[in-house]
Amino acid sequence: MHSIETTIRTVRLSWTTRVDSERLQPRRLWQSFDQLLGRGQAPTVADIDASQLHRFFDDKVAGVRDATAAPVVCELRFFRPVTPTEVIKLVYALPDKQCSSDPLPTWLLKANVSVLAPFLCRLFCWSLQYGVVPSRMKSACVTPILKKAGTDSADPTSYRPISNLYVLSKLLERLVSKQLLAYLKDNDLLPDRQSAYTAYHSTETTVLRVLSDILLALDSGDIAVLTLLDLSAAFDSVDHATLLQCLRTSYGLGRSVLAWFASYLSNMYTVCTFTFNQVD
Repeated sequence: MHSIETTIRTVRLSWTTRVDSERLQPRRLWQSFDQLLGRGQAPTVADIDASQLHRFFDDKVAGVRDATAAPVVCELRFFRPVTPTEVIKLVYALPDKQCSSDPLPTWLLKANVSVLAPFLCRLFCWSLQYGVVPSRMKSACVTPILKKAGTDSADPTSYRPISNLYVLSKLLERLVSKQLLAYLKDNDLLPDRQSAYTAYHSTETTVLRVLSDILLALDSGDIAVLTLLDLSAAFDSVDHATLLQCLRTSYGLGRSVLAWFASYLSNMYTVCTFTFNQVD
């Protein structure tokens, strides 16, 4: 027993020394990991022939193409008409705030929603039916705020723009979001790992999932490496034409639904407010 423990300590010390010495040589370090885990062993010539390899990689590429390029069998061509009751429910769910240039304060809308609901319902139904978003509902009030306290307030890179839509624009967006999410869920079109804009999912559940995967890998004797990627201006850099094509081919959006999103993404404009808010 003592001999086994001594051997284990010797091997552990040997590998620890080797890893420390190769810490600044990534290529050699990964070669050592492969050797430790028994990876990269050359197969015998009789294990597989060239035709099997050729067929495997051909089938693999074909499978990837079929999984990513094949159109979906379902289709969302038209939005469902909304009702005054649905509009009233969404109005009451709005937070009690609005942008400074909004002509209709949220509190005033809530106080008179029973009177305004039929007219709002008609406006929203017109937009959904014909696939047109009124230009007035595509404007946003942008307020720059400092990203962090103590940063240089004279440096434009120190600010993060906060866009606030008009209250009616938010209502229309939420009506569309509700129908779109229902369609995606009913047809199993959302990725399994989707966290954003999904009920009962958040950054907390994402962190828990990642932590769980790392702990399971370590418990199985594997090596876990976490790589984090932060894309600068990710949403702002999305090409609208590519996005619309993806919505059509990969998610089955068509007719007035696709026209609505095309209208929503075109000719958007912002009104910048120069009340620079400081970070507490």
